Amino acid sequence: MAGRRLLVCLLMTPISAAAQDGGVQSLEQAANDPTASLMSFQLQDFYSPTLWNSDESANVLQFRSAVPFTAFGYDNIARLTVPFVTRSASGESGVSDTTIFNLTAFNRDWGRFGVGLVGLIPTGERGLGTGKWAIGPAAGFAARNETFLWGLFNQNLFTVAEQFDGPDVNISTLQPLFNYSLGGGWSAGVSEMTFVYDWDEGGFTSLPLGVKVSKLARLGGTPVQFQGSYEHNFYDEGFGPKDTVGLTVKVLLQAG
Repeated sequence: MAGRRLLVCLLMTPISAAAQDGGVQSLEQAANDPTASLMSFQLQDFYSPTLWNSDESANVLQFRSAVPFTAFGYDNIARLTVPFVTRSASGESGVSDTTIFNLTAFNRDWGRFGVGLVGLIPTGERGLGTGKWAIGPAAGFAARNETFLWGLFNQNLFTVAEQFDGPDVNISTLQPLFNYSLGGGWSAGVSEMTFVYDWDEGGFTSLPLGVKVSKLARLGGTPVQFQGSYEHNFYDEGFGPKDTVGLTVKVLLQAG
């Protein structure tokens, strides 16, 4: 179960896709747009001071990269996510499972949509990872105007092989996207909350609600986004996160 809880953290950031289009989009909005043609490298920390049915706390430090590229005439983005558990209810710490992702994007006047594949690699040891190789389809869209950004993304993972014994990973996620540009590099919106449906459990195992605030700045000429978020998870079974505070530093590089 610990591995499944950590898997939710791996899927907490929206699908990212690269695409070029004729519309004008500010860098401030593009930094929050999961379909913008931006290369990014980010470090995230998710601290859960309270867990359901436990007096313990949890913390995950996570590195994520997103690299846009073109293949067979289509715009794509490849994403790699590597989490490191620094604190858990079980007392275990170390590298958890790695996720890899690729999405092909298609431009429209209102924004972009994309389809792709997501995969899970069991790099975490027992107690830190699921022990499962998993793969599945993903799809989503991001629409926008000058001020608002909104969309919805879906990812699916289904076990195809195992590294060690344990519950299979057969889940689907839904992730809403909403962001409002405040100007001056500031923006606000919903957090990177992910609703998780477990096909083996026959129900949702993550029901979060949260907000985030972001600030885009330049350090030595390089755009860097700082982000803070808060989430409350209403799913109260097991030992999953109850409240989670997130901090993100994202370095942005525009694809040329």
